[in-house]
Amino acid sequence: MKSWLHIVGIGEDGLEGLAPATRAVVQSAEVIVGGERHHQLSGDVSGERVKWPSPFDALIEKLRALRGRTVVVLATGDPLWFSIGARIGRAIEPVEITYYPQLSAFQLAAARMGWSMADVETLTVHGRPVEQMIAFIQPKQRLLILTTGDQTPGEIANFLTARGFGQSKLTVLAAMGGDNEQIFNGHAETWDHEVPSFNTLAVECIATPDALLLPRVPGLPDDFFEHDGTMTKREVRALTIAKLMPMRGALLWDIGAGCGSVAVEWMRAARDAQAIGIEPRADRRLMASKNALSLGTPQLQLVDGSAPLALIELPPPDAVFVGGGLTNEVFDAAWAALKPLGRFVANAVTLESEKILMELLEKHGGELSRLAVSRAEPVGQYHGWRSFMSVTQWSIIKR
Repeated sequence: MKSWLHIVGIGEDGLEGLAPATRAVVQSAEVIVGGERHHQLSGDVSGERVKWPSPFDALIEKLRALRGRTVVVLATGDPLWFSIGARIGRAIEPVEITYYPQLSAFQLAAARMGWSMADVETLTVHGRPVEQMIAFIQPKQRLLILTTGDQTPGEIANFLTARGFGQSKLTVLAAMGGDNEQIFNGHAETWDHEVPSFNTLAVECIATPDALLLPRVPGLPDDFFEHDGTMTKREVRALTIAKLMPMRGALLWDIGAGCGSVAVEWMRAARDAQAIGIEPRADRRLMASKNALSLGTPQLQLVDGSAPLALIELPPPDAVFVGGGLTNEVFDAAWAALKPLGRFVANAVTLESEKILMELLEKHGGELSRLAVSRAEPVGQYHGWRSFMSVTQWSIIKR
């Protein structure tokens, strides 16, 4: 099938910045779809102009209705890098689409900063919660961030300052590649620039001696989470996440999520990892939502309910964790929904739950471990070991 849909990246230099063959595609299109800014950049063309519909999800149906005509969709820079091209490509067959990439905002920003693309984290908070960048705040880390408006740099400056990274260098780059290009420089703790709405932010993270260290590997301190005392403790949590094996874009069901510590650490451990926390108590769901925001995983989904009934309408998971309340019915429902090569991990502290794990081991195989953690704590003027309840952990990969 010959492609009828052409997704063209365009920059601040408009049609003049396009290769001659790409420019010809735009000029000969019957229909041109884009935002107001894209239409302004594309200048004088003969095709029928169509604005992106609202809600934005209606774009796919609009494009399908145009099949059979020569259609151009205008995007900013590289259409497949945090842009509309990827979403369209998931809904319309690739053989029907031709892509025409331009330099992305990331590439232009890296060139302005003199940064190697291989050494930076590229993020977008455009149309997404700004808090998700918090997970990437680490000493000496360089970030390039597609923002969501003129307020975003200030929000990010506040996140950095609150976590002991107030000395971090911020550079806002606006209208890159055009006649009105602007650059604003400053530090997080004193940031006060008024910047254009359409901008890209470069951050060089600089930590002070009292900065919070939040590594992407699991095992954050317990007191980084708001909790009521009932939570998967730091050491056990690290081992649990290791058995769950976070992977890019993978989905976790955290059954009995509590304060959300396992789900939050799962999402922090891999790019684009997703998690659904199933928790019947409203107070614990509130704690989980606060923890998700403060630790950089604002897209954590929380479901009011108890397994197995609450699992029925959920999308199939790549991993399942049960931190309490395991029953045979809960296991059967989760196991049936779990994708092939999915990981199932259950922790138990009671003899009754441990018995269920023993039965599951006998029936399905897998690995059974006993985890015992002790921490040194003050005993008068000395120190002694305080032991936590032992945890029995069963894990298995669905093959």
